[in-house]
Amino acid sequence: MKNYSILEMKSFGLAAILTLICALIGTFAAGLPYLSLIGALVISLIMGMVFQVFKKPIENAKIGIGFISNKFLRLGIILLGFKLNLIDLARAGVKTILLAIVVVTGTIVVTYTIARKMKVEKELAILAAGGTGICGAAAVMGISPQIKVPEEQAEHQHENEVLAVAIVAILGTVFTLVDIGIKPLLHLTPTQFGVMTGASLHEIAHAVAAGSAGGPVALDSSIITKLSRVLMLAPASLIIGAWYQRSSAKTNSGAEKAKLPIPWFMAGFIAASVIGTFLPLGTNLLQLLVKAAYLFLGMAMAALGMSVNFKVIFQRGKNIFIAAITSSVILLVFSIIVVKLFF
Repeated sequence: MKNYSILEMKSFGLAAILTLICALIGTFAAGLPYLSLIGALVISLIMGMVFQVFKKPIENAKIGIGFISNKFLRLGIILLGFKLNLIDLARAGVKTILLAIVVVTGTIVVTYTIARKMKVEKELAILAAGGTGICGAAAVMGISPQIKVPEEQAEHQHENEVLAVAIVAILGTVFTLVDIGIKPLLHLTPTQFGVMTGASLHEIAHAVAAGSAGGPVALDSSIITKLSRVLMLAPASLIIGAWYQRSSAKTNSGAEKAKLPIPWFMAGFIAASVIGTFLPLGTNLLQLLVKAAYLFLGMAMAALGMSVNFKVIFQRGKNIFIAAITSSVILLVFSIIVVKLFF
């Protein structure tokens, strides 16, 4: 028992070093021109995949990699709550909040429906839909713990996570360039352009990159609109978890009724946003906590990348990619129409 405990600690230490290196590279690279479109989390994931070339260290760190991909993910999402200022969101007005609710709900439903029509498995369809509708990689990783799969399917579920993250990263980057490219053709005010980018793009990094092309007013509108969608992460995770558990119970005859999955780390996410909004923590501390959030999330994403099966990803990606790009086009068109009419 003692030897196993020592091996476990060594595995965790090695995993922490490897994933921290990936996360730091992701953080640095995301600050560079062009790479900022991809974002720190996705770069960390890619670095984790690259680190698979070091087979011996990865194998020795396997136990720790599993721990980091699970626990650090939850810690990162909790700390991400400090990025949400509830007063700023309230000042954005009812229209922005309603738009976020409609966008998140509609995009998840549309993406999932199209994916299932194209014979994509339920779990992968849910993750891709959540990432497209809410906030990219963080949403995928926030929703995934709510999809309770048997232990023997855990590796398959990790593959689903990586595939969903890859899809929203690629599409988010492409549509960021599309939004900037069509800006002169739309004749939108800076506020309208900002709301459009915040409502239609996948990651916060994408919204920042596109919104900044419209000036400071557009950037502020883009960030607020995007953060309004991020706020939907907690209720969406709870609803999706409850729905998945009930729908799975119906298809598994004779199975015992499982407990309703409650995302307690999402309660921490909301609590962090409340604390960050109403307690005088100071701008420097809040920025430090948000940086810590992305560091922990980056380590979790790197751990995920270290365990991905590349062959399976390429084999299963076509249909879900088509479903996600179709819903992304619908989302962009919808966002343009809404900002023209109501903003």
